[in-house]
Amino acid sequence: DTIRVHIKIKEGEKERVQVFQGIVITKSGGGNTASFIVRKMSFGIGVERIFPMQCSSIEKIEVVEQGKVRRARPFYIRALKGKSLRIQKDERTRKVVDGDVTETTTIEKTTASASEDVTVETASSSSTTEVQTEANA
Repeated sequence: DTIRVHIKIKEGEKERVQVFQGIVITKSGGGNTASFIVRKMSFGIGVERIFPMQCSSIEKIEVVEQGKVRRARPFYIRALKGKSLRIQKDERTRKVVDGDVTETTTIEKTTASASEDVTVETASSSSTTEVQTEANA
C-alpha cells in the first residue's frame, strides 16, 4: 500500500506538519511496540523511515493507493529504480465521494467466474452423456 503519514515536527518553538508518502515495506510487532517501515524515493535516493504505531507525533495516516504484491514483506523493492519500482494496483480501490469513503468490490468478477464454472461443468456433463449414449448404441 502507498500511504501518506502526517507527522508533527517541532523546530525551535514552532510546530509544523510534515507529510511522508511512500510504500509500506513491513509491519512488525504488536500492541504498544508495533511499528511499520515506509519507503519513498526522494530525488533518486531511497529513504526509509520507521514509524511506531502508538506515537503522539503522528497526526494521521492516509491510504493513498492499494497495491498487489506476492510477498508479505516486499524488501525486493529496495533494489528497484524507476518504472520497475511501481506496484501493480489492486482491483479493489477506494473512492472518495463527497467526503465519504466507499469501497468498490470485485463481486461482478466472482459472479462471472462462477457462471463460467457452471457452464464448463454443464458442458462437460453433457459431453459425458453423449459418450455414454454412443457407447450404448
